[in-house]
Amino acid sequence: MKIAVIGAGAMGSIYAALLADAGHEVWAVDTWGAHVDAINAKGLRVEGASGDRTVTSVRATTNIADVGVCDLCILATKASGVGTAAQAAAPVIGPDAMVLTIQNGLGAGERIAQHMPTDNVLLGVADGFGASMKSPGHAHHNSMKLIRIGEMGGGVTDRLKRVEAVWQEAGFNAKAFENITQLIWEKFLCNVTFSAPCTTFNVKVGELMDHPDQWQIAIGAMLEAYTIAQAKGVPLSFDDPVAYVTAFGAGMPKARPSMLLDHMAGRVSELDAINGIVPIMGRELAISTPYNNTLTAILRQREAAFEKKTL
Repeated sequence: MKIAVIGAGAMGSIYAALLADAGHEVWAVDTWGAHVDAINAKGLRVEGASGDRTVTSVRATTNIADVGVCDLCILATKASGVGTAAQAAAPVIGPDAMVLTIQNGLGAGERIAQHMPTDNVLLGVADGFGASMKSPGHAHHNSMKLIRIGEMGGGVTDRLKRVEAVWQEAGFNAKAFENITQLIWEKFLCNVTFSAPCTTFNVKVGELMDHPDQWQIAIGAMLEAYTIAQAKGVPLSFDDPVAYVTAFGAGMPKARPSMLLDHMAGRVSELDAINGIVPIMGRELAISTPYNNTLTAILRQREAAFEKKTL
């Protein structure tokens, strides 16, 4: 299978390396020129949870037009980059190619729909999957629990099972689900709980949970999103959202959410697709969201400063 991974950052690099090592023709597309050059010169090295390997068969480029028609296009950008990635990919991936988008937060499918038909779009959720870049051409795989994939419209199709098999054969713990929307929302509630609060207070997950005042704010933000989920009729697998997110956080007390890592590096985060989207949905449903309003306002101010430094 010919596969394009658009967004070859930490997680995208893991995807690209393992899929190429399994025998697929893989193209890594990224704007980071030094990373692309390193991959083409020495191969893509991945170490950590999935082993230590250097895959020399990965082809890397900064120009998606170099890829040509492919069978599967994996959008592994941050949520804010999905629309741009879809716009760039639309003319070259081919009418029969499947598109799998894997991001935190909500709205990836809707962003893609602005630039291409979504008949062939699959949605993914990475659960307990951590990665980081050590240097250009070198990624560290911190952890790997489960890659969940599903059809935008629900149901289990033959093509969904084919994509599931591709990931499984490459060594990923991957599973196709009938209702991916439910799983996206369940992950979203965890993201809302930990992303903006940990970033605002500059703490790890366990530190947030151990601080009564900070944890109250985190739970308040989550309950706003949970109320919206109930109003939208989103099916969830649990009745007690506080217990659900508490158990999630207890499993990774030393983790820093990707939003916090972005701010530590002076980068704009996925705020708009996580805590920042809660007030938007709240206004649409006349649901008050003061916790997420405040957290989002604080972090948007910080991110505006990041953007000024890059001008």
